[in-house]
Amino acid sequence: MKNSSIYLANLSKDIPAGLVVFFVALPLCLGISLASGAPLFSGIVTGIVGGVLVAWLSGSQLSVSGPAAGLTVIVLNGIETLGSFESFLLAVVIAGFLQLLLGFIKAGVIGLYFPSSVIRGMLAAIGLILILKQIPHFLGADEDFFGEMQFFQPDGRNTFSELTYSLSKIQVGAFIIGLVSLVVLLLWDLPALKRNKFLKLVPGALVAVVLAIGINFFFMSFMPALAVSSTHLVNLPVIGSFSELSSELQFLSLEQLANPSLYIVAFTIAIVASLETLLSVEATDKLDPHKRRSDTNRELKAQGVGNIVAGLLGGLPMTAVIVRSSTNVAAGGQTRVSGFVHGILLALSVFLLAGVMNMIPLSALAAVLLVVGYKLTKPALFRAQFKLGFEQFIPFVVTILAILFTDLLIGICVGLAVGVFYILKANYKSPYFYHKEEHKDREVIRIKLSEHVSFLNKASIILTLDHLPDNSHVIIDGENSAFIDYDVLESIQEFSKTAHERNIQVELLNVQEVAIMDMH
Repeated sequence: MKNSSIYLANLSKDIPAGLVVFFVALPLCLGISLASGAPLFSGIVTGIVGGVLVAWLSGSQLSVSGPAAGLTVIVLNGIETLGSFESFLLAVVIAGFLQLLLGFIKAGVIGLYFPSSVIRGMLAAIGLILILKQIPHFLGADEDFFGEMQFFQPDGRNTFSELTYSLSKIQVGAFIIGLVSLVVLLLWDLPALKRNKFLKLVPGALVAVVLAIGINFFFMSFMPALAVSSTHLVNLPVIGSFSELSSELQFLSLEQLANPSLYIVAFTIAIVASLETLLSVEATDKLDPHKRRSDTNRELKAQGVGNIVAGLLGGLPMTAVIVRSSTNVAAGGQTRVSGFVHGILLALSVFLLAGVMNMIPLSALAAVLLVVGYKLTKPALFRAQFKLGFEQFIPFVVTILAILFTDLLIGICVGLAVGVFYILKANYKSPYFYHKEEHKDREVIRIKLSEHVSFLNKASIILTLDHLPDNSHVIIDGENSAFIDYDVLESIQEFSKTAHERNIQVELLNVQEVAIMDMH
């Protein structure tokens, strides 16, 4: 009952947010299907399942699931390896069961190990990529699929050369529509308009889309040279009846059940989709104004169920998607209802609104994503990270550059490697308190170990012991330590046994003795 009242109380924010996410998700679902070499309708199926089902099972209130651009290469290669899309669907179902297993063995804890600097870098990189990738669509000059996110594009160009190319191929009508849409969205964000009781209930994206359709209709009627060409409009399959729907859907085949390649493809989907989901959920938690912590194990189970259902219905594999999720947050979404609304609207668009949806110029939707991109990568974020020091700023910048010039998962791995270096460096510095006292007979050095002394602290402690002055008295005190790693204890024991050679007197307080293994 408590959740129901929260959902009802936030309907005025969640319904408009769901509508904005729907406008962004619709062309993304279609574009990702196209890029994956899968039937056009398969991306819509996954978007509907992600909204209608996974939104309620999810461990996150604001995360939105659907087909992901990061899986397009895996889908393309998987279909080729298994010989047909129907056989690939079986791999999607198996991947879903593997994700369920990962949820039950609590593998979601992996998400907690991503450093904040890397997650923020990922968000800023996604923001920059959205801006760079949507400018060509905004200008009406790009025929790559809407939602393509990789540096090297299917048409042979890259993110930056595409910008140069698009400037020479501007479609004036699409550019005017994009510009008007962008102005509407920016005006809608002004505090004065947000205070208006009626206007704040109407999402700026809806106004922008309606205006875009109207302007293009005007162009077609009175200025045909400016009319937006069909390649730059939403292209949703028109379903007139259930028989037409069944002809669009494809269902799994069991003929590859004995093929080992099936299980390799399924395992690849499960691992990559789970990692992308955990990254997306962690990033969405950072964006959540209420700072709620998502249950990552529940999220993996939800994704597993979602992939099982999507695979059975003829859909692409899904993940929690950062573009949709960040759009949800930027649009003011508060609970999982916004994700559900987006799923319902996707379903309705297929059965009732396909004709209207196909009138929407992509340049208007590009304007929506330009605003979302800017909100993710505001200059204030870079200033805030810089103020935290180089230990936070360098992994942040490296993650941005790595994602920008490769893709999401490779970029995150590079960012993690740099982040881990700084974590190791921090651990190297702080496993103990070092205090030196001068006495008549000899120097007394007290090394007070910290609360948690792990394997990562071993190198620091060994170097400190090696550099102790000869003829000193050393007290190693573990009174405050709740845990001291075996490797560290062994190193201390070895030092205490050989210290007499340098005339160092060693006194161990509250440090457990361990048996040193003889390797000779």
